[in-house]
Amino acid sequence: MENGVRLHFAHSCIRQTRVRLYFSDGAKRRLPSLEANVNKDFLAPRRCLMKPISVIFEAARILDSAVDAHLAGEKVRAGRLIMEADIRAIADWTEALWGGPKPDIHRVRKVDNAPPILPNEKRIEARMPSAAERRKLIERDGWNCRFCGIPVIDTLVRKAVREAYPKALRWGRKNVEQHAAFQCMWLQYDHILPHSRGGDNSLENIVITCAPCNFGRAEYTLEEVGLIDPRTLPVCSSAWDGLERFLGPK
Repeated sequence: MENGVRLHFAHSCIRQTRVRLYFSDGAKRRLPSLEANVNKDFLAPRRCLMKPISVIFEAARILDSAVDAHLAGEKVRAGRLIMEADIRAIADWTEALWGGPKPDIHRVRKVDNAPPILPNEKRIEARMPSAAERRKLIERDGWNCRFCGIPVIDTLVRKAVREAYPKALRWGRKNVEQHAAFQCMWLQYDHILPHSRGGDNSLENIVITCAPCNFGRAEYTLEEVGLIDPRTLPVCSSAWDGLERFLGPK
């Protein structure tokens, strides 16, 4: 259990088949699928794609201390702690989720009557939640991923920390050039029914997630990767504030 969130997983060796899926850009990509006779436990409903590793929560604790140091005027210590939280094992965990579908992680399966991937002209116009909507989402979901439960950090906070500590918080264009903890804990507004499958921008269809859970699921429905609808589960209760206090009084 991490931060009050209990996660259950089952592991099994499986044989793979391959299926074709047509994406919105018209390209054909071969994605892993599972045969119908695989171990039922492997296909059982689960809370998230992959159990978060404990070092993610340790990095959050370190970053929390870094913000305390910053607010106390201890800039050198704050910078050191930010760099300390840039842990390679976290980057490896993130990459496993969003580095392309993997049968043992994504467990993609065929779902009858699943909504198709729509061409761009048939999709509802995507938009980010407004400031007021973001506040409502945070008030409802808190500062933890609704799938895996890890702490999350808003982009505005990351940019503010990077501006104050550019040498400590690296953020290049490539994944490998980005601070592992801030990359992993990057707050997302994730559509439960993917936008590409007809999902709308209503608050009922959006939940707070981390970047790995969001980008890892990509255009799959919850059923296609065996995920429990997080809206049916209790919200994670924790003292984590998303490091928002770094931004100062509002």
